[in-house]
Parts: sequence; structure tokens; C-alpha cells
Amino acid sequence: MAKTIAVCNQKGGVGKSTTAVNVGSYLALSGHNTLLIDLDPQGNASTTCGINRTSIAKDIYQVLVNGAPAVDAVVQTAIPRLNIIPSTLDLAGAEAYLADVEGREFMLRRACEPLKSQYEFIIIDCPPSLGGLTINALSAADSTLIPVQCEYLALEGLSSLMQAVGLIKKNLNPDLKVGGIVLTMTDFRANLAREVADEVKRFFKELVFATAIPRNIRLAESPSFGKPICLYDPNSTGAIAYRLLTQEVMLKELGGAS
Repeated sequence: MAKTIAVCNQKGGVGKSTTAVNVGSYLALSGHNTLLIDLDPQGNASTTCGINRTSIAKDIYQVLVNGAPAVDAVVQTAIPRLNIIPSTLDLAGAEAYLADVEGREFMLRRACEPLKSQYEFIIIDCPPSLGGLTINALSAADSTLIPVQCEYLALEGLSSLMQAVGLIKKNLNPDLKVGGIVLTMTDFRANLAREVADEVKRFFKELVFATAIPRNIRLAESPSFGKPICLYDPNSTGAIAYRLLTQEVMLKELGGAS
């Protein structure tokens, strides 16, 4: 059965989609059948995987709102063993729809259930908010992966997210755990980045992954070419960092199996 990981942070621009796509890619390259679910109306994960969002037959909106079988929305990516359920701008209307549906917090969990036997990992890229879509992701997930940019007020946002995860664990998903916090867009030549990293590690200790993701122009460029970093520039510092981070994720989730 698949391990389901929600990549979430209510702050935008922290490398959330980049992390979801590239961890998913390296999981697949490590031999694990992996499904990426793009739950963000902006569709950055879909774009980075080279999906033409204007020609999608079915997307995650149709799965959640129209009841389409999730398997019908699955698209193969250019990476063997990596599939994606893409999103389109239609997904922006899902929040309003979910507000009036009984059992709305579990729509994604129910949709994913038939797929769990087909994959070893399901990675959910959440929108930058704590609304209905993110609640659905956390209700469906076994664990969270939280990207945190090393900038001022990072801890404040992280504390709010941890409180939200705690509430969902208490009320909706007792099996949910915090899988780990990853420091993103780091440049440790700057004093502020070092100070924020030290504060995050002091507060959250072993929850912080040892691998930090550096600021890297190749990582920033790769979405515009529709390629995860492992295809765009596998020897870049960003690619090496995500490969190492994925090894840590596997160690936590599978106990060292690869």
C-alpha cells in the first residue's frame, strides 16, 4: 500500500511544488512506483512535469467535484514509474464546492483509495493555504513534508502550520505524522539564512532533514522547460540536493529500503 505524503506550507514561494515534483521524481528513479497529485490550482507541479494543462482530458477537479474515477485522470510523465494527476484552473472552484458537501474533508482520501495498491508513494502538492484542499490532503496523508524558506517570519508560519496539522490529527486523521521539515532556497553565506536554519533546528530538532536545498538557478529554470531537475540538469547542486533529500525521505518512510 502506498505511503501518502502531503507537501504543504500555507506560505507561497517556499519551493513546495519544486519539492513535490523532484522528490517524486527521485523516488521513481529509485525504483518506486510513484503518483504525484497536483492539488494546487496554479498547476506548477503539472507544468514542471511537462503537462499541457490546456489539453488535459480529466484532472483532479473532475475527480473531486464530478466523481470521475481517479485512475481515469492519471497521466504518465517522461520519467518511468512517475505518474501524475494534473490540475487546471478549474480547481480554484473546488473550495466553494467542498464547503457544502457532507464528508468534504475526506473526498481526496476516498478518491485515492483504489490507487493505493498500485503505487508505493503518493505525493500530494498542496496549495499555499490552509483551506479545504489542504485539509483534504492532510486527511488523506500518512505524513507531511514541509518546505521552509530560510527567511524572516518563517518560524511564525511554521508554528501555525504545525497547529493545523495537530488539529487534523486530533479530529480527522489520527494516523497523520509530521514526516519532516526541509530548508529550501538556502544561501548560508547570509547571516539571516544561518540564523533561521538554527532556529528551526532548535525548535524542531530531529524533524528537520539534514539535507538543505540551495538557491540554484537550474532549479529555478527547470519548470519553464517542463522538466524535473533530474532531466533538466542532473549534475546541478539542486539536483544533488534533491537526490540526497529523497534518500532521507525513503529512510524515514521505509526504514532504509530503496
